[in-house]
Amino acid sequence: MTRKQRRLSMIGGAGAVLAVAAGLILYALNDEIVFFQSPSDVAEHTIPHGQRIRLGGLVKDGSIDRQGETVRFVVTDGAADLAATYTGILPDLFREGQGVVAEGSVGDDGIFHADTVLAKHDENYMPKEVVEALKERGEWQMGAENPKAKGAPAADKTSQAEPPAAPESRTN
Repeated sequence: MTRKQRRLSMIGGAGAVLAVAAGLILYALNDEIVFFQSPSDVAEHTIPHGQRIRLGGLVKDGSIDRQGETVRFVVTDGAADLAATYTGILPDLFREGQGVVAEGSVGDDGIFHADTVLAKHDENYMPKEVVEALKERGEWQMGAENPKAKGAPAADKTSQAEPPAAPESRTN
């Protein structure tokens, strides 16, 4: 073998080893991968019962029903609704009309059983996937309390900026 052939065989062997390692890692993590779905996606596609998904949308107005530690609510994206249930302590910002991402699975009863619920953390946050799904359906509206939503100009930051630094002169 020439030196070039040995080098190419070494590179090919290393590439094959890396491909096998990546395949094994992906196979091992297959059960841990959770895909984002909107209520419309769940309604359109047959998702196997028990498969973990991330459900995102808005909490439908008038849908929250608290029964002890168990909370029943409906997640909507404007086109479809999906009933959900969660047992545990909800985030403080969880309320009707707000964005929510819940992780869990759809049961045999057709109800989404969440084991993790995330709510928005400030007035500007909504998960990227939820925003894209709502925009796709034409249901996206920024909150009225957000001044940027009303077309208000952003605060003038030029008055707070530092003056530009003077160029350095180099002498030897």
